[in-house]
Amino acid sequence: MSPDAELPLPPARGPKARLVSLDCRVFTAVAERHWPGADQALPRLSRAANHGVLWFATGAALAATRHPRARRAAVRGVASLALASATINTLGKRSVRRARPLLDGVPLMRRLKRQPLTTSFPSGHAASAAAFATGVALESRGLGAAVAPLAGAVALSRVYTGVHFPSDVLAGAALGAGAAFAVRGLVPTRSQLPPPGRPRVDAPALPGGRGLVVVVNEGARTPERVRPLLDALPHAEVVRCAPGEVAAELDKAAERARVLGVCGGDGTVNAAAAAALRHDVPLVVVPGGTLNHFAQDLGADDPREVAAAIEAGDAVAVDVGRFSAGRGDGYFLNTFSLGVYPELVRERERWSPRIGGWPAGVLAAARVLRSDRQPLRAEFQGTERALWLLFAGNCVYNRLGLAPSRRFDLADGLLDVRVVHGGRRPGTRLLAAALTSPVERSPVQTSIRRRRLRVEGLAPGTVVAYDGEITPVEGELLIEKLPEALTVYRPSQLLSAS
Repeated sequence: MSPDAELPLPPARGPKARLVSLDCRVFTAVAERHWPGADQALPRLSRAANHGVLWFATGAALAATRHPRARRAAVRGVASLALASATINTLGKRSVRRARPLLDGVPLMRRLKRQPLTTSFPSGHAASAAAFATGVALESRGLGAAVAPLAGAVALSRVYTGVHFPSDVLAGAALGAGAAFAVRGLVPTRSQLPPPGRPRVDAPALPGGRGLVVVVNEGARTPERVRPLLDALPHAEVVRCAPGEVAAELDKAAERARVLGVCGGDGTVNAAAAAALRHDVPLVVVPGGTLNHFAQDLGADDPREVAAAIEAGDAVAVDVGRFSAGRGDGYFLNTFSLGVYPELVRERERWSPRIGGWPAGVLAAARVLRSDRQPLRAEFQGTERALWLLFAGNCVYNRLGLAPSRRFDLADGLLDVRVVHGGRRPGTRLLAAALTSPVERSPVQTSIRRRRLRVEGLAPGTVVAYDGEITPVEGELLIEKLPEALTVYRPSQLLSAS
């Protein structure tokens, strides 16, 4: 044998050596393979995914559709990406110090202009792509299927451009998918939640929306939100009005409608429910506000699905809360409260026209929760008490994981009553009550469930908040349930699930 002849390499031994050998062979095969058009497209796609820009843009495009499920999918995808990126950068890259592949076999036109400086294992781009696509898919399978090819192409581009071994990409994708499932564990998807509300009741089926009168609160900037419902129901009558005219227009509409519809925020929906109860007509809710608690808990946040329910006559009976005291009385679909929260609402409404909603809310909280405030005194359950907040929910509010509280049954016949006791530092007590699960009795709060509740000894000038509205009360306050008093249309798939 010539002394200059190359000696054959010994075969790889052991599972780890065989995996490394396989990894290198696959990388070489991809480097040597040519796909038409890929030499230009995949490097550009890889660069577009730097710092998650591609996925943030995709999320923005999904949110721009204004479809509730698409918006939820976008938020979940971005949250999953954020968790995956944080995990990769703080743990993954620092745990395994693997060098990047040699670029000798990668054609020059495929190589990235700026080569990554971090270690190779695992692939952050693959993790972000898999996290975003999996997060979207967990909220909407259809949208997930649409995003998956793009995510797969980004992952492939990292091997094709020579910056990662295949195992780097596979590990990154696994970590990204795991991050999406971790986010779902903290904030469950709609499919994990129990079907909301019961029982099903008979309601008029309105083909084309004939007999439906929809009152739209123009002040809530809702025209674009109600348009999908009106496109699907061409025979529905539409009444557009300014905020100050909503209550009067709802009463007029309820007098002549077979079914009353409303598009607005929780306050507008509250006024519509009162009109529907007075005139004994079913209600259609199209969410048009910022939070839309009732529509979300009802499962009626997609106008297209609500339109289908109207044509099919799919509806449920839901409970309504009612309060009466002195000069104030009314109904509530979501929550009723007295103490610091009504004052916070009043302060927020005072400042929001000047500085906007969210800044006004922060300023109102700072002003209302200042430490020298005195708690409200009232007689509750036969004993005079000092309290910072009395909250009464229309039906029981539940918390699953870290998701905000919501109701799974809108006809349980109960008031969910929670009292935050008086004492020093109201902000600390309210925060502790918000972050901890409600208990029957603790130094911070009390939680009970009743069909009716009586509070006495309210001083003149006391204000209460209900569904975002405020009104003054005094003397004796009675809060009670009207079981299954209101008929509301709801999508059929939720009816069949319940």
